[in-house]
Amino acid sequence: MTDRAALVAAARALDAAGFMPQKSGNLSLRTPRGFVITPSGLPYAALTEADLVECAPDGAPLGSGRPSSEWRLHATAYRARADAQAVVHTHSPRATALSCARRGIPPIHYMVTLSGGTAIPCAAHATFGTEALARSCVAALGGTLRATLLANHGVVALGATLAGAVALAREVENLAGQYLDLLAARLDPVLLDEAELAEAAAQLKGYGRPA
Repeated sequence: MTDRAALVAAARALDAAGFMPQKSGNLSLRTPRGFVITPSGLPYAALTEADLVECAPDGAPLGSGRPSSEWRLHATAYRARADAQAVVHTHSPRATALSCARRGIPPIHYMVTLSGGTAIPCAAHATFGTEALARSCVAALGGTLRATLLANHGVVALGATLAGAVALAREVENLAGQYLDLLAARLDPVLLDEAELAEAAAQLKGYGRPA
């Protein structure tokens, strides 16, 4: 499967899973000339490889088509993080609900270490499609984190591969659901400490974790 075909397949799969309601969310892959991204306003079920838009590193389209409104977020992520080869942005329901409370995901489960840290933050709010949102996202990710919530918005996941970024976005949704279930039950989660998280992260290395 070509990279473009994989990008289309991933977008359709996330849409079918309910992660991209009402044509929301976007995916991209780094390319030698910049990055290729899903287009603006097209239903994912109808998406084809020809609809994808290649952009220069600054986000300027290199051909026809209109890139996703979040092209600034993707361009900024690639400039800030040389390790990122793919960016996945979703509006998955439970993670988005948590982002609307402007709360991140604390270390309730060792799977948070797949994000590259000990918790998954919630980036400060900024209007969608703006440079301010792109800067907020990159600030929350810093130099090592691979996932963050966006306040009142959704999720961003980075990966060394597209499959890794997609898998991480799915895991963020899973963790957000677990955390919301704990809060709904009025249970106080027992958080893992740094030593426990470090041990879990070491155990997960080479265990098919998202890159």
